[in-house]
Amino acid sequence: MVSSVLDREQLPRGESLRAARGAPLHAVLLTPLGWTTLALFGSFLLHADRAPLWVSVVTCALIAWRLLAHAYPVRLPGKILKTLIAFALVGAVFLHFHTLNGLNAGTLLLLLMSAIKLLETRQRRDQYIVIGGSLFLLLAACLERQGLLRAPLYMLQVWLCCGALAIVAGGLDTRAALLLAGRTLLYSLPLAIVLFVLFPRVQGAFWSLPRSEEAETGLADTMSPGSISQLTSSYDIAFRVKFEGAAPPPHERYWRGPVLHRFDGLTWSRSADAAYRTEPLEYLGRPYYYRVTLEPSQQPWWLTLDTAAETPDPKAALAYDYELIGSDPVTELTSYVAVSYTATRARYPLSKLARQTELALPPGRNPRSLEMAREMRSRVGSDGEYVTAVLHFLGTGGFVYSLTPPRLDQDSVDDFIFSTRSGFCGHYASAFATLMRAAGVPARVVTGYLGGEWNPIGGYFIVRQSDAHAWTEVWLEGRGWMRVDPTAVVEPDRLTRGMLDLMPDAGSRQARLVHSSPALLRLLARWDAINTWWNDHVLKFDYRAQLNLLSRLGISSPDLEKLGWSFVAALLSWLGWMAWQFGRGAPRVRPDRLGRAYARLCKKLARVGLPRAAHEGPLAYAELVGKQRPDLEPEVKRLFARYAELRYGVPHEQGPASYEAELKEFERGVGALTV
Repeated sequence: MVSSVLDREQLPRGESLRAARGAPLHAVLLTPLGWTTLALFGSFLLHADRAPLWVSVVTCALIAWRLLAHAYPVRLPGKILKTLIAFALVGAVFLHFHTLNGLNAGTLLLLLMSAIKLLETRQRRDQYIVIGGSLFLLLAACLERQGLLRAPLYMLQVWLCCGALAIVAGGLDTRAALLLAGRTLLYSLPLAIVLFVLFPRVQGAFWSLPRSEEAETGLADTMSPGSISQLTSSYDIAFRVKFEGAAPPPHERYWRGPVLHRFDGLTWSRSADAAYRTEPLEYLGRPYYYRVTLEPSQQPWWLTLDTAAETPDPKAALAYDYELIGSDPVTELTSYVAVSYTATRARYPLSKLARQTELALPPGRNPRSLEMAREMRSRVGSDGEYVTAVLHFLGTGGFVYSLTPPRLDQDSVDDFIFSTRSGFCGHYASAFATLMRAAGVPARVVTGYLGGEWNPIGGYFIVRQSDAHAWTEVWLEGRGWMRVDPTAVVEPDRLTRGMLDLMPDAGSRQARLVHSSPALLRLLARWDAINTWWNDHVLKFDYRAQLNLLSRLGISSPDLEKLGWSFVAALLSWLGWMAWQFGRGAPRVRPDRLGRAYARLCKKLARVGLPRAAHEGPLAYAELVGKQRPDLEPEVKRLFARYAELRYGVPHEQGPASYEAELKEFERGVGALTV
């Protein structure tokens, strides 16, 4: 039955592929239709984790329907039903995504249409279309996600699709088709490398299609009690940082994110409509040069160390409060080189609008805290002394650092200072900034990250979501904006230790398991270093990286013309190598005994100036030799006539024994011929 199924599938081009009846389902998978289905199913699996459940159910149902119809007497849908199904699925995709454009909607629509096409596979060209759709689905997966873990899956899928194509087109068995597909892909690998390195690239990242808008863990543009705590439980990577030269000490590794100016008594938020003039700064101390690689966050903020001296990229701009904001949300790995200072001094006094913005407090909220702030300020002589007094109050007033503090009411600062006295960085930053503003000291809240985990394998820092932090900046006359971290006086170890080191129960179960095992930490560091190399040298191989690589290869100042000629030279080299490979692999037929004896005879005559032309047969050659050497004519004509008879004559009636005797006689005659 299996052989009959195979016979029916391997029909000449253009003939119908009639469905088998009664064949076991596993036998159907060995047919060309089975391999076509496997190619489509493999491409579906690459998208299954992100596809809506109904898309997965419909795709699997359509595939199962086609296989069952091939093996058993199950009817396939007619044209009208298939048309209705197609229109229904197009409508469902549109209702789900509200569009048919874009990578996500287009990919799932192609998946569903390929599954419907599978229902009408009657001829080989139908199977070619399904395999082509599978290859386009593979391309869509490559454009959407390029993580190192997925690269082997993509290579396996392209091998499966090429193997299915060889089975459908060439009628090969499974082993021969997979060997052919694998060998062909290996031969194409050098050309792929040449295209990757030499093909001219446009400015920007190589994978520059818009990504799906999925929510990611990261900082928000608001902060209220509880928001930072939700981040500290995540072990996800926020970004990686590699310094040129020495890194700043741990207590200076503050990574600046959203700066919050507006306070309603409970929540701090950004105030884009109250932007004031940027205060010119005098940079103090040494500059730090570093490269940041941001993970996708769907947020526009580019993290920088403390105060960035300039914008690192035209796609990002420094705001009036020195936060770095991208023109678009970070939807893919984003890498940039920045320079920052951890100490600055303002050159001019704070503007009137800036002072008004950074002193604003909601009326009627947190009255007890405001009264305490005014009373404390009256007992000291300067704003700097007042900052010290408030820090002393927080450090000695019985405040506790906790990620699970009690809930606060609408007057959150009053409730925190006079009741709970338990909280994390967001609580302390909010309370400190409120106390500063209440006493006439301009203050704002800065959110971002603190610290970073050193990866000795890759030589860079990993900053995780669990390193999320909030602190304050206060304006002191003659000095400008100064960073003040009130959390440090309550829990000083927070400046030098990560959240999971400080509070092992803060993270998820998986994070605690990894962090408690030195072996797992080393393994994770090695994997992250490999993954970072993949991101930096493959995924982020853009126009600038291409120019740098070509310069190292000796192609100085490469332009499009040089790139083109380099590509042509590499392509011709690859074609020459391919020709040599195929030529070397061509089968060589060794002459039989009769042919070897005839070749010896021709060599003897060639040595005395009587070579045989390639177009001359044995009898014509014998005539030519006889004319030029009459002394050899009788014996040469006899030998060549005997060769022609043995090679082209009717098989000897006396059988193999007689032929063997005549062959030996011919060989003795060739050996005895004296020229």
